[in-house]
Amino acid sequence: QVQLVESGGGLVQAGGSLRLSCAVSGRTVSSLGMGWFRQAPGKEREFVSHITQFGGNTYYADSVLGRFTISRDNAKNMVYLQMNSLKPEDTAVYYCAGRISYGQNYYSDGATYAYWGQGTQVTVSS
Repeated sequence: QVQLVESGGGLVQAGGSLRLSCAVSGRTVSSLGMGWFRQAPGKEREFVSHITQFGGNTYYADSVLGRFTISRDNAKNMVYLQMNSLKPEDTAVYYCAGRISYGQNYYSDGATYAYWGQGTQVTVSS
């Protein structure tokens, strides 16, 4: 079965950087559209970033555009989220997710993703 396991979260001061990793098993990352979502306490889950199944195009929420970068390494079957210039409002549990889209839009809608990781905590202090 497909499994996604996130790692790389932790505590960082505002302005710092973290790199999250998502290890995928049971399916190649090249066969999935991959996304990152996050959820803060008392808040709804929100879209962060997506890399498409076909072509590797990338998309970002306005709140992280210019600061975060999503990428994948097909040889390692990994997906990454490089987070720079972190802000306290970035504090959340970050989730890796995958979907088989075949050109489907709505990459920012979590309901379109079939596979989810367990999440990794990111805390940004002032």
